[in-house]
Amino acid sequence: MPISLPYLASPGSLKSALDKIRAAATPERVTGDFVQTKLQIKGGTGAAIPPYLKKVGFVGSDGTPTDLYKRFRNHATSGAAVAEAVKIGYRELAQANEYFFDLVDKDLLALIVQVTGAESDSQVAKLTLSTLKALKAFANFEGKSGVEEIVVSGSVSNEDSTSTQHKFPAQVVGRVGLNLSYTINLNLPATSDQAVFNAIFRSLKEHLLSNNE
Repeated sequence: MPISLPYLASPGSLKSALDKIRAAATPERVTGDFVQTKLQIKGGTGAAIPPYLKKVGFVGSDGTPTDLYKRFRNHATSGAAVAEAVKIGYRELAQANEYFFDLVDKDLLALIVQVTGAESDSQVAKLTLSTLKALKAFANFEGKSGVEEIVVSGSVSNEDSTSTQHKFPAQVVGRVGLNLSYTINLNLPATSDQAVFNAIFRSLKEHLLSNNE
């Protein structure tokens, strides 16, 4: 039985849709009206977006935005969410080559032809490649698009007048009740492990707040 992979007749519309999804509020359901009105993608091009988003795991069968959709809208987890969507929507390619997303265009097209059984010059295969490339452009397969890293360096005003340098998530900075001078760079790994954040707060208390309790 031939395998069909997700594709759009207008692959360029996917970039526009994803850019606008980031900006628009999350709807109760991703419908044709939502795409036409909120995402401003009209006609048949817009009508093709919801079915495609369902195939890559962004939208449930009833049109409800999934957790993947919501994580995509968070800049800290966006790239990892799209990487997961690529593997969901194109799982048959992953079964043939788990690193299919790293293939150059020529080899990726050849893999699409192999998996789908399409003719080598198939227009559908070419549209599948173009659509997949449009989706991949938003993806981070290295898992480094998660939480930003904050490198905090400077002097801390306390009774010891000490200087320090630490790394903390962005949420912490606003909660420190001290006079601080910071140089901040954001680059945190993605994680859903609460223990990581617990350790960060313990470190904050031990190194910055111990003399102010």
